[in-house]
Amino acid sequence: MAELANALKQNMSEIAIAPYADGRFEVIVDGETIYSKLKTGEFPQDADMVKAIQSRT
Repeated sequence: MAELANALKQNMSEIAIAPYADGRFEVIVDGETIYSKLKTGEFPQDADMVKAIQSRT
């Protein structure tokens, strides 16, 4: 998560992590889900999340 925060700190005002009881992990940018652990079955690497978020900003 530190890599993600460092890479994107100029482009965002907030990072929030909300745990879900069902094991869900989703990355949502401007209301659009750009990553879902439920769909992939895998937890994302920081670098993959950075790329996905940067492609949206």
